[in-house]
Amino acid sequence: MLRNALGKTFRFLGYTVQYGCIAHCAFEYLGGIVVCSGPSMEPTIQNSDVVFSENLSRHFYCIRKGDIVIVKSPNDPKSNICKRVIGLEGDKVCTSNPSDFLKSHSYVPKGHVWLEGDNLRNSTDSRCYGPVPYGLIRGRICLKIWPLNDFGFLRASPNGHRFLDD
Repeated sequence: MLRNALGKTFRFLGYTVQYGCIAHCAFEYLGGIVVCSGPSMEPTIQNSDVVFSENLSRHFYCIRKGDIVIVKSPNDPKSNICKRVIGLEGDKVCTSNPSDFLKSHSYVPKGHVWLEGDNLRNSTDSRCYGPVPYGLIRGRICLKIWPLNDFGFLRASPNGHRFLDD
């Protein structure tokens, strides 16, 4: 009887570890569901919108300008942020706020990206903390799931003029 109970317990633990490893790999390498909070990506992503973030792009270095990404916060490593990629390594970016009279520019260093929220007036982004290391990117948002009336692929940046072609 004890042998039977121990056998069932170890089988259960084995399956738990096995499926836990599969779930971990799926969420780490394939993607997952993310609930976004805060006003920095409005009007593209509203507070409490639910999106799908795929993680394969970051592993294959397929992140492009205009992509919306989930990133470990440079200010608080325990939290994630959602921002749009404005510049990749070597790109010239505008580092000043839209309201600044004199515009300043800089180049994104190797191994980094320049991130900005779509709501430029209410976003803490690379204009505050500088270029972000590529290694902090957790995934690329490709689909809005909730609310259902907004279900689908995300729209282009309302700040397309911030993308420089120099």
